[in-house]
Amino acid sequence: MAFNQHRAVPGLSALVLSSIEQVAADSVRIGRDRTAQAVADLSRLFTKDRAALNIGYLDHAAHAAAYLRYFLRVNLCKIRMLLDELPREWPDQGSGSSIRILDVGSGPGVGSLAVLDWLHEHRPERIKDCTVVAVDASADALKQAGKLWETYCRESGTTAGRLVTQEGNLERMSKGAWGGQIEQQAPYDLIITANCLNELFPRHSDPVQANSELIAQLLARLAPAGTMMIVEPALRETSRALHQIRDQLLQEKCCTIYSPCLHENRCPALVNPFDWCHEERPWEPPSEIQAIDDQVGFIKDALKFSYLLLRKDGRTVVDRKPEVYRVVSELRELKGEKRAWLCNELGRSEIGRQDRLASPANAAVDAWHRGAIVQIERVVRKEREGKVSAVGRIEGDVNVQILRPVEGLG
Repeated sequence: MAFNQHRAVPGLSALVLSSIEQVAADSVRIGRDRTAQAVADLSRLFTKDRAALNIGYLDHAAHAAAYLRYFLRVNLCKIRMLLDELPREWPDQGSGSSIRILDVGSGPGVGSLAVLDWLHEHRPERIKDCTVVAVDASADALKQAGKLWETYCRESGTTAGRLVTQEGNLERMSKGAWGGQIEQQAPYDLIITANCLNELFPRHSDPVQANSELIAQLLARLAPAGTMMIVEPALRETSRALHQIRDQLLQEKCCTIYSPCLHENRCPALVNPFDWCHEERPWEPPSEIQAIDDQVGFIKDALKFSYLLLRKDGRTVVDRKPEVYRVVSELRELKGEKRAWLCNELGRSEIGRQDRLASPANAAVDAWHRGAIVQIERVVRKEREGKVSAVGRIEGDVNVQILRPVEGLG
């Protein structure tokens, strides 16, 4: 088949890469140079000039081409990574045989295609039980979603599984105008909102409150054992907004946190206005992405994003204990020691091990990386002149483990 010529990359199959390329070849009517320029323009709007980002940008031909040829691949990979983080029994956690998925602010079916690709790789026999409802304000984007779904199914030989599209403005829907397929297919085993919240309610007096209300309404349509996946850009502004939404939802008892947080206290990253929490996972870009990066001068050797996996049943990615932490920074090699920022129910703190105290018991420190979940038997905070050190220390006899590395690392 045609997809065999495409080299798979971590998180993306050769099949999905080929499907995107086929749809792009049929629908993109602008040249490579103009596509590269549109990627640069859209990237600027996503990052530096966010105030100028129009919610209907996917109706613009050049921007739609840039998204299809570049950003779709990038965002698919992020969602695929997070699908691997769901409970192991997913998608069989529910009591029924059907799988219902809601892709909110889907664009050209980012969440839909990611789930289809994940199921084809891990649970192909369950595709026949899967119905995905893709919702977006752009009719053109939803048409692309349909083409991508059909192309993937044809190339993979999959005849089952169903994609349903619903055009709708999420800001208006948040006022209670859901209806249509969204209500008919509820409740959902998985709800995905990828790079969506940061584009909503730009003129609202309190976008965090408005987005919190929207998520609360979506959570009401989540199955008892379902998961809601929220992915947002790793920018300080958008990540901190997501932290605030998290705190608001917890305060109102709308959900529980499955991942990445190991506690449900207020987010400690919000204490300092210059802090924020995000993922940075290494990857090998597809050749099409690398070619555009080379042309516009981007370096994308890591996938950066912020995320939440929410549930309503209290389930967590690991058992929470005071000695279990999430690594929320890179491991820094300083003079004579290694340090990283860690977070758990005790807060966000810097913890390190001096090189002279390295031992077989604490050797796992050398493999710490952002996103890993680690266990530290004991952290010492030394006191000097009546003040307790802000940096926690790991001594030579302390046992350190990596309980859950980021896939492919550790």
